[in-house]
Amino acid sequence: MVDAILFDFDGTVADTAPDLGYALNRQRINRGLPSLPISSIRTQASAGSRGLLQLGFNLAPTHPEYELMREEFLQFYAERLCHDTCLFPGIADILDYLDSANIPWGIVTNKPSRFTKPIVQSLGLHQRAACIISGDDTPNTKPHPEPLLHACSQIDAKPANCIYLGDDIRDVKASLAAGITPIVARYGYLGNDGPPELWGADHLIDHPKELINYL
Repeated sequence: MVDAILFDFDGTVADTAPDLGYALNRQRINRGLPSLPISSIRTQASAGSRGLLQLGFNLAPTHPEYELMREEFLQFYAERLCHDTCLFPGIADILDYLDSANIPWGIVTNKPSRFTKPIVQSLGLHQRAACIISGDDTPNTKPHPEPLLHACSQIDAKPANCIYLGDDIRDVKASLAAGITPIVARYGYLGNDGPPELWGADHLIDHPKELINYL
């Protein structure tokens, strides 16, 4: 029996790569560099500013200019949060199904709440989600299990009876540490952590509608 479904956000529920890519490419253009194609940006979109600055400028957090570049990136992103961001195909249908089946669902993301909340509201999900846990809502972020356990507590669901759908290896690690069943969204960004088949998830799906098979 499934008590609840929890979703990662970027690369699982919402395709945020176009707006994240805009912020990164604006930085590059301002410095005389060519824009990067969206295909390369997608692979790092789930890694947030850290992954994208590494991609766009080979900047690690230890670089002396990293914090300034990160703040600029976040400023540019904040100006265009909801311009081209949209739900992945099939997400609206699976959320409708969960609502009709009275199965609560929530969002657990490492994205800061100042970005998560307006995007979720723009997509019309804020009043439907049983919980929305952002990266600054708990002391630890994924791959630590705390955000997922906090979500289970809010929904009043047993972790062992929950599923977490995500597109990054940190989602699988967090799920396993929390005692939640991890499923990989193979349609998502996936990153550069090797084949998702080797991440240790219970299942992998290529389309959100396949989630129904595990309820």
